[in-house]
Amino acid sequence: MNAAPTHSSYDVVIIGGAMMGSSCAWWLSRNPDFTGRILVIERDPSYEFAATSHTNSCIRQQFGSEINIRISRFGAEFIHNFRALMDDPDAPEIHLHPFGYLYLADTPEFAQVLRDNAVLQNRLGAATRILSRDEIAAQWPFYDLDGILCGSHNPVDEGYFDGGTIFDWFRRKARHNGAEYIHAEVTGITRAGGKVASVTLASGQTIACGTLINASGTRAPLTAAMAGLTLPIEARRRYTFIFQTAEPLGSDLPLTIDPSGVHMRTDGKYFMAGCPPDIDPAVALDDFAMDHNIWEAKVWPAIATRVPAFERVKVINSWVGHYDYNTLDQNAIVGPHPDLPNFLFCNGFSGHGLQQSPAVGRALSELVTYGAYRSLDLAPLGYERVAAGRPLIERAVI
Repeated sequence: MNAAPTHSSYDVVIIGGAMMGSSCAWWLSRNPDFTGRILVIERDPSYEFAATSHTNSCIRQQFGSEINIRISRFGAEFIHNFRALMDDPDAPEIHLHPFGYLYLADTPEFAQVLRDNAVLQNRLGAATRILSRDEIAAQWPFYDLDGILCGSHNPVDEGYFDGGTIFDWFRRKARHNGAEYIHAEVTGITRAGGKVASVTLASGQTIACGTLINASGTRAPLTAAMAGLTLPIEARRRYTFIFQTAEPLGSDLPLTIDPSGVHMRTDGKYFMAGCPPDIDPAVALDDFAMDHNIWEAKVWPAIATRVPAFERVKVINSWVGHYDYNTLDQNAIVGPHPDLPNFLFCNGFSGHGLQQSPAVGRALSELVTYGAYRSLDLAPLGYERVAAGRPLIERAVI
């Protein structure tokens, strides 16, 4: 990766080269109707602390809002057709391991939320089913279902996929198609005539741009502030644990969202569990400190209560990642700022970014190329709701 750009002016400058930025770059670069120059600026090309590198890499259809369901429906379609879309004989097939998500309800109120969500999901083509406690027990006898009223499970196009390989191919093919990646940090954004005119690098170099895409993850508010804009996004820690068990379960463990707030799933020959902290403040962008008490105090008691076989487990790996957490509604902020039309947001995914990257990259590439969304209208995720303080209600947040 070069440290300096080849040109002094680009049609599109993307700040942030992880999953979202590279999806935008790839979709733009493959569109024959877009003939401009693309520059991707990445401050850390190792991506060591990017959300892309810390993801659990899963996809689900079980959202509670139409726009999020449609985004994930396309995400599954993209995964299934990945090799053909890359148009490269060396591109791999991407397998979607369909263990499904299983939401468990322990109150009549949440049970009704699951039922209402399932109606919407099925109307949009998902295969969600509401299961009684007895039906859950019959399919997965390893659960202790004390207190559970029902569950919501989708066995089609929900589960694990290899997001790391997709990310690698986004970058590889974007570069092959002419997108330029540089290792640099943006320190300033200049406005002129109601638009973004240029970005300034830490080196002092100024680069003129036609459109700027903010894909800088948890640093998105800093990027926005350089242009005089605000974003309700914070870095929030999320904990992941990989463990092995002394007793086999006999079948895959769906990605189970327990009423305790802990989730768990099959992870190859091991298992994965994760959760937010009970007290969930914003943290510094470089704060990835592990709270070693959270496994003993929260995660293990929850998973062992729900799956008694998890009484005897051994943690073999753990890490802390960051959500770029949208404090308004935990949904993405996508598209132009109403007062700065060539500044495009691609931010605030709150843990959903990897699965939403195909649809969002495609949509922003259309917005740049044609001035409008063509395939899927992402206007419900626009900045206008932020300015109005009008949250997009999503009742299936993890």
